[in-house]
This record gives sequence, structure tokens and C-alpha cells, in this order.
Amino acid sequence: MIDLVLLASALRLATPLLFAAMGGVLSERAGVANVALEGKLLAGAFASAVVADQFGNPWLGAAAGMAAGAIMGALLVLFAVRLRGDAIVTGIALNLLALGTTQFLLAVLFETSANSPRIPGFGAITLAGFTPLVPLALGCVALVIVILRWTRFGLRIVAAGEHPEAVRAAGVDPSGVRARAVILGGAIAGLGGAYLSLEASQFVKNMSAGRGFIALAAVIFGKWRPAGAAAACLLFGLAEALQIRLQGQGAPTQFVQMIPPLLTMVALAGFVGRSRAPADLGSRSD
Repeated sequence: MIDLVLLASALRLATPLLFAAMGGVLSERAGVANVALEGKLLAGAFASAVVADQFGNPWLGAAAGMAAGAIMGALLVLFAVRLRGDAIVTGIALNLLALGTTQFLLAVLFETSANSPRIPGFGAITLAGFTPLVPLALGCVALVIVILRWTRFGLRIVAAGEHPEAVRAAGVDPSGVRARAVILGGAIAGLGGAYLSLEASQFVKNMSAGRGFIALAAVIFGKWRPAGAAAACLLFGLAEALQIRLQGQGAPTQFVQMIPPLLTMVALAGFVGRSRAPADLGSRSD
């Protein structure tokens, strides 16, 4: 049965997905396929944990997570936009880079291969019962909607993903528009990673746990629109919250663990064919 407690849990679980999906929307609407969302979450989570541990401030940790995500976005820009490499291959490589680098630095900085020490989280800092990054994720959805619909930069992002020649005809370099969109999206996705470590008060090896891929599925499920992607994230969050509740009630673990990935596959199978991606998504012509 769905109740307020389950819905609140779903919103918390959907928060990293919301950040990652909004970053994915900005990138893909600009025409750059973003398979690297998983790596951006992981890099953001690790950077946030390191900085929060060193300075004892979760806000500085969140800022570090954004910076790490932006750096990952800049690497995607370098190889997929500037050097015109394949964005899918580049994204996979960045995911592997984040996985290997965080595990290596975890051992170097914290002398462990599993998790960091406890770090300062937001603790008692709450808004309507949620830590600050939860309402910020909802605000981020609204911000991306405003950017894409009512700002010059947003209109250029959409044009770069649909008709880059029109952007060029207006005297604007579409590659530059794509670069800014991908880096901004990376920073937003990195904030989702920061949420993971700050909410858990520690970094755990591979703690992104496939959430970047679920966020990418949400972008496709939502037809590359921020509101639709956000709705899909909340649906996936509800599925995970339901999984946790069923486990607590003694349902077979093997069955309930299938719910989130099964929902993701059903969503993709049912909606990808009916969704129209940005016309120039994945093109290397610019």
C-alpha cells in the first residue's frame, strides 16, 4: 500500500536519479549521448566524501561533487565533441575510469578497499523532513525546464541537438554550445553523487550501483524532456522504496530485487520505440 512514508522514501531514493537525469537531459538535448552518467555519479560521490572529510563541511563536499562531475563532463567534451570521438565509447571509458580511479584513491587516501571513514553529512539540517539536497533536486528540475524553454542558452542547446547548422548560421559555434551543456550537466550529475555519500555519511566502493544507467533510462523514458525524465525518476524511486519495504516484510529477496531493473527494462522496451531522440544526437559532424 502506498502511503506518505513510502512516498517520502521514494523521493529520497529518486534524488540522485533526478540530478543525474537532469544532467543527461542537458547533454542529450544538445546532441551528445551521455552514457557517462554512472561515472559522474561515482566521481561526485568520491570527491564529496574526500572534501567533506578534510574540511568537515558537507556544503564544501557538495561543491566538490559538482566540480568532479564537471571535470568528467569536460573529458566527455574533449573526446566526444572536440576530437569527434564516439560518445558511447567515450562514456563507457569514463565510467571505467571513475570506477578504477575511485577504488585506487580509496586505498591510497583511506587505506581501505571498501569504504571511507564516516564523514560529516547534513545531519539535523532539514527542510520539511528532508536533507537540503532533496528539495534542491526538485528545484534543479524546475531550473532545467526554465533553461530549455525560456533562455537563449536553452534554445541554443535544443537547436544544437536538432539542427546544428541553424546554430552555425546564426553565428554561434554548435560545438561550444554542446560543450557548455555537457559540462553544466556534468556538474549537476556530480551533485547527485555528492548526495549519495553525504546521505550515507561515507563513500562506499561503487556506491553509484547502476543509478547512472537508470537515470539514462529515465531520460529516454521521459522523451528527453526534464519533466518527463523527473517523473520517470520518481517512478524508479518508488519501485526501489517498494522493494525495500517488501524485503522488510519478509518477501523473497530474489524476487523483490528484480523490481527496479525489471521496471527499467519494461520502460525501455515499451517507450524507446515511440520516443523521438534529438535529431542530431550522437552525430560527429560538428
